[in-house]
Amino acid sequence: MHRTVILLVAAGLGALGISAWASNAQTGPALIRITSTQVRYTFVNVGRGTSGDTEIIRQKLYNKKITKTPIGHAVITCTFTFGKARSCQGTYFLASGKLVVGGSISNRDIYEFAIMGGTGLYNNARGSFTAIRTRKSPRREFLIFRLTG
Repeated sequence: MHRTVILLVAAGLGALGISAWASNAQTGPALIRITSTQVRYTFVNVGRGTSGDTEIIRQKLYNKKITKTPIGHAVITCTFTFGKARSCQGTYFLASGKLVVGGSISNRDIYEFAIMGGTGLYNNARGSFTAIRTRKSPRREFLIFRLTG
């Protein structure tokens, strides 16, 4: 019975573009590969220099293998620390739950964050998140969530 449930869940996740295999961990291991399109960018300038300035980014999330319509959205907030270095936190809202990521970056062309948690199907998620810019305008990214538990 337990094995049948795991196989049914894995088959359902595969249909969503998520690769999964059996594990004792509550979430994962799994691999989610989707794309994003930036739909809003706000820069908050707090004064001289960039330290303390904030950028707020909103994205639509897609899995074009399944549908041409968005499958969710994301909100990322980054605070500049020194120069181009930023400390960021983001929430990815998907149909099955939310994934929360965070970390430090120096540019947004390619960056990696830790997966710090989640809700729903992604409850207590851990792992790593990679974003690779694929287009400059409108900004698009290829997103990879590597869930380990």
